[in-house]
Amino acid sequence: MKVAVIGIGQLGSDLVKVFDDVIPLTHKEIEVADFSSCEVIKDIKPEVIINTAAYHKTDECEDDPEKSFLVNAIGARNIAKIAKDVNAVNIFISTDYVFDGAKGSPYSEDDVANPINAYGISKYAGELFTKYISKKYYILRVSSLFGVAGASGKGGNFVETMISKAKSGSELNVVDDITMSPTYTVDASIAIKKIIESDLPYGIYHVTNDGFCTWYEFAKAIFEVTGISANLFPTTSDKYPTKAKRPMNSSLSIDKIKSHGIAMRHWKEALKAYLIEKRHI
Repeated sequence: MKVAVIGIGQLGSDLVKVFDDVIPLTHKEIEVADFSSCEVIKDIKPEVIINTAAYHKTDECEDDPEKSFLVNAIGARNIAKIAKDVNAVNIFISTDYVFDGAKGSPYSEDDVANPINAYGISKYAGELFTKYISKKYYILRVSSLFGVAGASGKGGNFVETMISKAKSGSELNVVDDITMSPTYTVDASIAIKKIIESDLPYGIYHVTNDGFCTWYEFAKAIFEVTGISANLFPTTSDKYPTKAKRPMNSSLSIDKIKSHGIAMRHWKEALKAYLIEKRHI
């Protein structure tokens, strides 16, 4: 099975590791917002296309919604059209930010999307293009990724930021009223491979580690596992206003992939595995 992975960032770099016959396509090799650039895929003739490319700087998306839509929506449309032309399975990596966070408990795939920021709106538009154009598709929603490659364009990830600031002696005030589902990119990549190899019915799936927590609880776990002394304090999001609204609880239910026999370890176990991989412990 030949797999083309678009975007070799935090998730893409681990996806490349789990597949045997894989063609990685970096930003230099393909620009998803440019249809003519996407036609390089026709020469590759992959059986599966995994599109991880995204403009995900949430606050910047508020200032530049055009770029957000070009990459996250038009880019998804372009890849969907190419996938249809080459008869490939189209996999669009989406986000928990397609939800408004008002439910107060983990979202299932059947819950109605209602994004509240430009990033989430653009990714939801990408989902709609994927469903509208593709005959064979998976929309896979991930959340709060952490992996050894670090977030493309952001530098590092939340785990590395917390460790770095703690070692510098900085006081860490981390929000304790926003809940999410931390996701280790290694685990997400393995699950994505299983979804493809198991020929699961086409559609939407949530792919995160099991469980959920607030950002403060996540930070607390980081320091508990590493033994690093940190000046860590809980705070509320209203004390740190941002340009983009954040859903207060965008945790995702993974009962659907569990029902298909795909198990995900708890985020605390995944965090420990990541810290071992990064040699923090």
